[in-house]
Amino acid sequence: GISQVALKKLNCQKMCFMADPDIAAQAKTAGTTRASACMDRACKVKGPVIIAVGNAPTALLRLDELVRAEKIQPVLVIGVPVGFVNVVQAKEVIIKTGVPYIIAVGRKGGSNIAAAICNALLYTLTRK
Repeated sequence: GISQVALKKLNCQKMCFMADPDIAAQAKTAGTTRASACMDRACKVKGPVIIAVGNAPTALLRLDELVRAEKIQPVLVIGVPVGFVNVVQAKEVIIKTGVPYIIAVGRKGGSNIAAAICNALLYTLTRK
């Protein structure tokens, strides 16, 4: 849902590791979620990184651990997972990391909201 045209104008790219077979294997070996394993993979991305999370609060919880361990320093976190289990808590830990953030406070959010926020930022930069 993130605009490829706008990304190209800014010489940026989007990455999603969720469906990678090695992420599933890593999560199984570690006894964690694929979303958490994706945050470990994000640590290997070179250059400035914006992390957008629309569904998995475990991604935000793992991201908090990685920021504290100084393994990743995103320039922005878009944290809008939706649901009931650990959603509010996961958003609250990101607020406390010191990393710039856009958070949907409470239980609302979702991947469509994360994509909409990304696109709003992209369009602000590319449609002057």
